[in-house]
Amino acid sequence: MSLRIRLIALGWIFCQTAFAVKPPKLKDLISIPYGKNGRIEYHLQSGEFDLIADSGTIISGAYAVVKNRDAILNSKEYPTRKHSQTAIKDGFGVGQKHSIVLTRKGSPTLQQIFYVYPDREFFFTEVVVSGNSLKSNYMAPIVAEKADIGVRGDNRSLFVPFDNDAFVSYDSRPVQVGQSLTSSEVAAVYENYTRKGLIIGSVEHLEWKTGITTAGVGQQLTELKAWGGLSDEKITRDKIPHGSLSGKSIKSPRLFVGFFDDWRDGLEAYGKANRITEKPYVFNWDKPTPFGWNSWGAIKSKISFDKAVKVADFFADSLTGFRNDNTAYIDLDSFWDNFFSGGLNGDFSKLKEFADYCQKKGLQPGVYWAPFTDWGWKSRKVRKAEGGDYLFSDLWTKANGTYHDFDGGRALDPTHPGTKQRLTFAIKKLKECGFKMIKIDFLGHAAIESDGFYDRSVTTGMQAFRQGMEHLIDQLDGQMLIYAAISPNLAMGRYAHTRRIACDAWKTIKDTKYTLNGLTYGWWQTYVYNYIDADHIVFGEESEGANRARLTSGVITGTFITGDDYSVHGPWSVRARQLLQNRSILDLAKNGVAFKPVEGNSGKSAGELFVREIKGEWFLAVLNYDDHPKEYIIDLTRIGLDGSSEYLTSELFQHSTFTTTGTLRTSLPAGDAAIFKLVRK
Repeated sequence: MSLRIRLIALGWIFCQTAFAVKPPKLKDLISIPYGKNGRIEYHLQSGEFDLIADSGTIISGAYAVVKNRDAILNSKEYPTRKHSQTAIKDGFGVGQKHSIVLTRKGSPTLQQIFYVYPDREFFFTEVVVSGNSLKSNYMAPIVAEKADIGVRGDNRSLFVPFDNDAFVSYDSRPVQVGQSLTSSEVAAVYENYTRKGLIIGSVEHLEWKTGITTAGVGQQLTELKAWGGLSDEKITRDKIPHGSLSGKSIKSPRLFVGFFDDWRDGLEAYGKANRITEKPYVFNWDKPTPFGWNSWGAIKSKISFDKAVKVADFFADSLTGFRNDNTAYIDLDSFWDNFFSGGLNGDFSKLKEFADYCQKKGLQPGVYWAPFTDWGWKSRKVRKAEGGDYLFSDLWTKANGTYHDFDGGRALDPTHPGTKQRLTFAIKKLKECGFKMIKIDFLGHAAIESDGFYDRSVTTGMQAFRQGMEHLIDQLDGQMLIYAAISPNLAMGRYAHTRRIACDAWKTIKDTKYTLNGLTYGWWQTYVYNYIDADHIVFGEESEGANRARLTSGVITGTFITGDDYSVHGPWSVRARQLLQNRSILDLAKNGVAFKPVEGNSGKSAGELFVREIKGEWFLAVLNYDDHPKEYIIDLTRIGLDGSSEYLTSELFQHSTFTTTGTLRTSLPAGDAAIFKLVRK
């Protein structure tokens, strides 16, 4: 071959190589922005996604896992993934829905979905499985082996209980090797000093109980998992696995995810997101913050008609200043059936007489009921449930072949017609008496996982809870303020106006400390409910300091419910006249919004400092739970104020006034509290 021909051939090969049309390479990285600077980076080739924030990559290599019967479906193991996006407009504003559809021959289709908004510093994610004859009790939109919040110091992982039963506590545990922590419905991983933190939690509670597990060391997590299908006897009270959902398409709970400069802002955003996502089924309470009294604080099972009337007299005659918009509730707790014989089948005329008496005295009557428990189950007699022809034994919920007994009460199936008939019967009689408030209790019994429900379409505890609670709200028909005591923390948000933040508390500094553990880590529920509550405020024969502390716990939590036996005279009645008519304290209590903690590193204990801004004025509560005096030097910038400004400061119990700049210094005796009002000069 001549040199000329060789050169021509080589030139042709070069041209073919240089200018050949290559097949387009599939785009691997999908960048999904949200908020000001956040973004999700989804890798189509691997089926994993990362969460990116200002400080870098917060979550790395996250994927979804779904259980279908005995098969485990993993987003990383699907070979084909396609991305699409559509515009959305909902309660969170205008945004984008990004969907990744994953397919694999012979397997159900998976769909990973992300909801993002330019004006929200968080996003939502969920996973959907589609196919034939599906059945699942485990769906995890987020599973990751690496997460890093970017700051090292006092790193914490927060345990949030499922409910407020059995004197459970919140817990902020140090993130350290060998400790895995599972939280219910929501979790926070944060560094206490800088306050930077990651918040992940479910905003849907109609079908699933959600768990979030974290493990790692310092700022770095080696395990992060958020899934629907939590069942744990120590957390959810369940003794069997979570019920399964079935069908051609099953969706996980929708998860809220966000990285925040202040973990407290993140939890408040999460609380508000719950109320937007699952709008209340109960009517909105637009009346003033509830003030009142409850009989379980001191009288308990010894309540009688005469005692109740004397309490009403005390409030009408001796506590005329203890009102909000001229209203105070006098609430009969359990054992109001002491007023008459025959139980629910008895003559309620004495109860109506009491309700009428309260209203005659300018007070609002309240009552109590536990609709989903049987307290007489230990009786060997054959017992017919009131309001129908069913036996109580027909109504009992079964778990693993046995009955669910907890707190002394046996759980009733919320879907059973006998349970509903009894509920309708009881509420009708209480409404006819004229009660304006009802305290409902032991509601977690309605959410328990069961071997089966009367309504065969109901397969999970949360589905049963929904059906029972909606029936209860329907019967109440907008006639009463609804106060929930023992109940699920988040799922109750659709059904109650006010909810107790923790389990029972009475009068001691230990009671105050326990209650404020719930406020320290659960204050954000003030945005899930109209109000949250610190349980009945009891003075008893405790010290003045303990009385102030217990009173403070109520004021900074939300509502203001007292509990002493005011049918007889004692130190408590003297203190009540003084403390419950302190105008500065009452004006603050009318605000009804919970104070937030200044610190979040008290573990199972409670924070000592709580703060709230109200109409341009700042209020700081300081509590000393110790048995010795304590001095506090409080940095004003740490509580949210301008450290260089001068503030006129007044203490609401002692009525002292002084000027503060930079730091607030105060000393408290053992077991005492103070509330400061700070106004910029």
